[in-house]
Amino acid sequence: MKRRGVFYFSVMAALLLAVGLGQSWNVALGIINLCLISAIMALGVNMQWGYAGLFNVGIMGFTALGGLTAVLVSMPPVTEAWSAGGRGIALAFLSLVATVVAIIIARRLVPPLFKIWITIVIVILGFLLIRVFYEPAVEQIEAINPAHTGYLGGFNLPIVLSWFLGGVVAAGAAWLIGKISLGLRADYLAIATLGISEIIIAVLKYEEWLSRGVKNVTGLPRPVPYEVDLMAADWFINLTAWFHADVTDAASIFVKLCYAGLFLIMLAAIMWLAERALRSPWGRMMRAIRDNRDAANAMGKDVTWRHLQVFVLGCAVCGIAGAMLTTLDGQLTPSSYIPLRYTFLIWVMVIIGGSGNNWGAVLGGFIIWFLWIEAEPLGNWLMRMITLFMEDGFWLKDHLIAGAAYTRLVLMGAILLVVMRFAPKGLIPEK
Repeated sequence: MKRRGVFYFSVMAALLLAVGLGQSWNVALGIINLCLISAIMALGVNMQWGYAGLFNVGIMGFTALGGLTAVLVSMPPVTEAWSAGGRGIALAFLSLVATVVAIIIARRLVPPLFKIWITIVIVILGFLLIRVFYEPAVEQIEAINPAHTGYLGGFNLPIVLSWFLGGVVAAGAAWLIGKISLGLRADYLAIATLGISEIIIAVLKYEEWLSRGVKNVTGLPRPVPYEVDLMAADWFINLTAWFHADVTDAASIFVKLCYAGLFLIMLAAIMWLAERALRSPWGRMMRAIRDNRDAANAMGKDVTWRHLQVFVLGCAVCGIAGAMLTTLDGQLTPSSYIPLRYTFLIWVMVIIGGSGNNWGAVLGGFIIWFLWIEAEPLGNWLMRMITLFMEDGFWLKDHLIAGAAYTRLVLMGAILLVVMRFAPKGLIPEK
């Protein structure tokens, strides 16, 4: 990393320190935790775009799969729901597997002329068979205490395990999607990934037996202590007394520090692996494919297979970040997954930081999320300064103050334009 990168990270650290001193350390640590998660998401996108030139705008869907995995891993099973409809869901899943296997076998045995017709017949029969088991099971599961459960629950395992399994689930979905769509041209690939992402979010919203839908899953277990337990612990009370700190604020800060430590370890591990991959012969090959896929193909490189590799890796990293984010929030809220937050902002992070450079992606994650959080209070302050000499009730003053909440949208667009104009390769460009 060059001196310029060290300078940018130093400025970022100074800004976070200023927030801690000027606002509160709770706010500063909250921003740091989300910056760390955003940096991991940006690393995943940078692997796809910066390494191989893949334009994936379905980041939101893979992040949501990671969040769903956190629920399925950590929440306790709802025994009544399993008793009522678990068998039906299992049979529906087996019917789906049988349908896929039947299609694969039939397409290998049937003459080419009849492949499409036999595939259509098997799909229709499989769909009808799945519905026989699926629909009654769903009705029975969602009828079990719908105010609090109404879903199957999870496996009651440590939630940190879901971070790794979230990456595995997202990678599996990416492999299936990539096998179908990676042969498409760049713009068609973007449309396909965006559509698939919306399908994933729709499943989370409406399949209540799986994720409670818009009723949300709350109360996920934590990998760190609870504030209430800390405030009742003698060692923590003595520690806060020694620092002359308020016990309530200290407990919240301690919890956020624990999260920051875990997230920093994950970011460091992913960053180390990403750097090793980028500097390896595999990384040089991926950049060669990105710069001229026809030449790489002529040199004997299987471009589609290599694209599939990097697509799966990038989505796996986004799945890990999604599970971490759900862990931090303590709940799964399917309606909160919107393209602005989980696709557009991540792309802005990569572009501003410097695509193709892992350090640039991390820097972009910190800068953009910091500005996204701080833009609204700064906008409120700016509008109040501008309207300081206007009378209360004046229409322009009310309009400007009410519009301060949209400062962050204007700021994101302005920053993107400025950086693209004066640093088109990003703040820390690729070598």
